[in-house]
Amino acid sequence: MKLITITLLSVFLTAQTYAAEAKKSVADYLQDVSVTIVSESSFSRGEGSGIIFSRKDKDGNTVNFIWTAAHVIDNLRTERKVIVNGASKTLVEFKDAKIVKVIRQKGRSVGQLELDAEVVKYSDAEDGHDLALLKVRKLNFVDPTVNFYLDKEIPKLGTDLWHVGSLLGQMGSNSMTDGIYSQTGRVLKSLNKHVFDQTTVAAFPGSSGGGVFLKSDNRYIGMLVRGAGETFNLIVPVRRMQEWATKNNIMWALDTSVKLPSNEELAKIPVEDVGADFSEESEQRKSRKRKETQKNFPFLLRVKDNLITKE
Repeated sequence: MKLITITLLSVFLTAQTYAAEAKKSVADYLQDVSVTIVSESSFSRGEGSGIIFSRKDKDGNTVNFIWTAAHVIDNLRTERKVIVNGASKTLVEFKDAKIVKVIRQKGRSVGQLELDAEVVKYSDAEDGHDLALLKVRKLNFVDPTVNFYLDKEIPKLGTDLWHVGSLLGQMGSNSMTDGIYSQTGRVLKSLNKHVFDQTTVAAFPGSSGGGVFLKSDNRYIGMLVRGAGETFNLIVPVRRMQEWATKNNIMWALDTSVKLPSNEELAKIPVEDVGADFSEESEQRKSRKRKETQKNFPFLLRVKDNLITKE
């Protein structure tokens, strides 16, 4: 009887240990695939979040792509006029964003890695999808990769979720919060016709671009972009990311079964959505729409302008 009791106790403790290790591995994994995005221009410095999607190139090197929100890096966008075959054209360019990865040891931050990342694809926040795909310039930066939820079925309301993001910017890098899937198909009529899903994961300025994951299997189900309170947040659902990626022939940035383009092919990809309008009239219209929408659903971006922090 004593032997049976000891055996059962041993099994119980072993199960507890496995459960603790599994929980630890979930946190470690989500930390590994999450980064801070720093976008610094001559007039502002923004700090948001991003997640890593890793692919192998033809030479066996790990290429790290970063998904984030377009509004996190829109201050890196510049325009200049050029003459092509006698005609004036507007050349759009993006400065590199900075990817920041914190190094921790025994529960303490002991430093950080900073790497440059070029903008591969961009869809603006007002008329587009508020999505941006970056590529870390250094090969073999890290091996971990996010796993996207590519199922056709939308997660059920009440599904448990994790969020990992740089809450309040780099000082709160890779903070974990939890919540539930609270609604689907939200449309901001003052903005555009694209749908958002709603969650209760706690988020703060700096969360923009951060991933929201299923607690059940850690798959990425959307990107946090806006909020109307700490637990009323809107995400770009992964099904909308798929729609955009399919339209722009970049599903390889979501699905490892799709062939990764060569460096030469990547260089030929138009950075902005086809048909994007950045005329003065369009920019004024977008500014009005942004102000109207921002009143109720502000971006969750940590911005510093002339040393004044805007929440």
